[in-house]
Amino acid sequence: MQSLSREGYRSSAPRAAVVGALAELECSVTAREIGDLLNQRGRPVGVASIYRALELLADLGLVQRFDVGESAARYEPALPGGEHHHHIVCERCGEVVAFEDEDLEGAIKRLARRVDFAIDGHDVTLRGECPACTSTGNR
Repeated sequence: MQSLSREGYRSSAPRAAVVGALAELECSVTAREIGDLLNQRGRPVGVASIYRALELLADLGLVQRFDVGESAARYEPALPGGEHHHHIVCERCGEVVAFEDEDLEGAIKRLARRVDFAIDGHDVTLRGECPACTSTGNR
């Protein structure tokens, strides 16, 4: 919340609730999942307020927004040191799994040196079927 204050935004109960929910849920959550958690905690916040808070946090670089092919975007806290991970998404059940890979990061850095672009960031989303969906034959 201090980052919001430094940027000239006032602290509001819905924003604070969204920040708290993000910290608790951590990786790859939707606005609906945040709303569900807040409702369970007895702190209901309207979906529009959740989206406004998430978009503001994303604009300020405090939250990373990414799309994994679902109807809703997913969000997660941006780490202060720029550390990040990527995601694997099951196209059958929608399960999202985070992963890190040093070789992939190295390949992206090598690519950045070869192309005529100033690369500010990247995200990688792999798609396929999770082990549960593969083993049950949900094809």
